Formats: sequence, C-alpha cells, structure tokens
Amino acid sequence: MKKIKQKTRSGVAKRFKITSTGKVLRRSQNMRHRRRIKSKKAIRAYRKPTEVTGKWARKIKRMLGLA
Repeated sequence: MKKIKQKTRSGVAKRFKITSTGKVLRRSQNMRHRRRIKSKKAIRAYRKPTEVTGKWARKIKRMLGLA
C-alpha cells in the first residue's frame, strides 16, 4: 500500500520559520499601523522575530509536515 503524502499548509509556511535547532519563529505583531504613537525603541524591537512555544509550536510543526 502507498503511504499518503502530507501537504504543507502554504499559509503557515509563509508566516513561520523553523530554525536549525527546531525553534519556531514568527513576526512580531503591532507593526502595521499607528507607528508614530509607539516609541522608536518599541518599533525596533518589533522587527525581531519572536519564538513560538508550547502547544502552538507543535501544531505549526505538524502543519508544516515536520512533526
């Protein structure tokens, strides 16, 4: 019997990155609009990707076909 291939969720593949150690990274929120109100320090911090942990990280890896 043939084993069914699992498709990756393309929306998840565009939004998340898996590091070589297996961590799941996502873009930071609050970067889209009303940026003049936010401090420059906060805007710089939003540029850095943040790590997804716990149950969501497992779900994302499963959607990408890695778990």
